[in-house]
Amino acid sequence: MTNSLRLQQLVKLVDITRLEDNDNNPAFDAWLSALPKLPYAAYCVYPEYLPVLVQNKSHLKNANLATVVNFPTGDLATDIVCEQIQLAIQAGATEIDCVLPYKALMRGEHGIVKNFLYDIRQACGDLCLKIIIESGELITAQQVAKAAELAIECGADFIKSSTGKVTFGISEEAARIILTVIAAAERTVGFKASGGIRTVEQAINLIQLYEQITGQIATCATMRIGASSLITELVKQLEQST
Repeated sequence: MTNSLRLQQLVKLVDITRLEDNDNNPAFDAWLSALPKLPYAAYCVYPEYLPVLVQNKSHLKNANLATVVNFPTGDLATDIVCEQIQLAIQAGATEIDCVLPYKALMRGEHGIVKNFLYDIRQACGDLCLKIIIESGELITAQQVAKAAELAIECGADFIKSSTGKVTFGISEEAARIILTVIAAAERTVGFKASGGIRTVEQAINLIQLYEQITGQIATCATMRIGASSLITELVKQLEQST
């Protein structure tokens, strides 16, 4: 694939993300107005900003509207997370990014994790559900693999690597483990790489890794890149490639 085609592919995989602590409406509006209007896969924001995206839907090139629940610590009770999901749906969310209770997984409490995930899947209905496993906090490769396996078993549409709120985000090692589990699944499961993706080169390397391990061409239905900091560089490279 030529560099130009790879850049065009990357744009369509981006979940453009704003999850700023202590955000406010003027700052959010300024961010949204300043963003290059490209055919991103989705916009991922805190639930309270979903109505702003809904109001601007016609200008967002039909992108999906994603939000986060059980975020960022993964510690909330299941009924509270289910309520967050229902409120997000009412506010216009079309995709849910939910943090897996990874601390319970690290304690070996797999039954608790499975029960949580089954309830979350049911609460989401037919909406796209991305389960954030927080791979940078998991200590062993076995824990990363187990988190991905449980998420797939319980009906996740995507495995997402990180919240972006911890010290370590996506790594090549974690991506390989997650993608190996996805490739072995009996159904199609997507991969969302997130946490510390700051360059176009890094994002493209992850796309190539996805395609190498799964044997599939990455599309927005099967892969996402959770990032915003690389957009300026991406736009510059797109302009140079045309």
